[in-house]
Amino acid sequence: MQNNITMKTKWTIDPAHSEVQFKVRHLVISTVTGSFGSFNAEAETEGDDFDNANVQFSADIDSIHTGNDQRDGHLKSPDFFDAANHPRLSFVATSMKKAGGNNYKLAGNLTLRGVTKPVEFNVEHGGIMKDPYGNTKSGFELTGTINRKDFGLTWNAATEAGGVVVSEDVKLIANIQLAKAQ
Repeated sequence: MQNNITMKTKWTIDPAHSEVQFKVRHLVISTVTGSFGSFNAEAETEGDDFDNANVQFSADIDSIHTGNDQRDGHLKSPDFFDAANHPRLSFVATSMKKAGGNNYKLAGNLTLRGVTKPVEFNVEHGGIMKDPYGNTKSGFELTGTINRKDFGLTWNAATEAGGVVVSEDVKLIANIQLAKAQ
């Protein structure tokens, strides 16, 4: 009798080779890019196969950075993320399915400002490689769009022309490198 038990593989984020960004339209004419400087991600797979991986991610709201201290402070305020009462955003995957080639669909629950909603990301898997120190690494680029108002981030202001200062749609982009746990 043959035993075909596949071992669970744990992966942890390599923060030095990862970045988490968001992009939002400002005045409908330009885009502002922000990032989170402090975040964590973990995955558990069957061997090295990321199909059906269990994925978790979180970021510290207080680490938000847009290149403008005044805007960063406003984003951390109760008008937006309310970092004092909701210090982290989190994502817990409900499924990660192969979508052809190196592409996956990652679905799960995103929690922002105490509101949890289902979201889906497109994921491009860059592959698996050993680094110069013998560590096994795997790289991913995740993209998706959320409506910030779905998560209670409703602040806005009208312009003289009747437009809005901040669009509702927010693009999320993450380039994540995971390291296989030793």
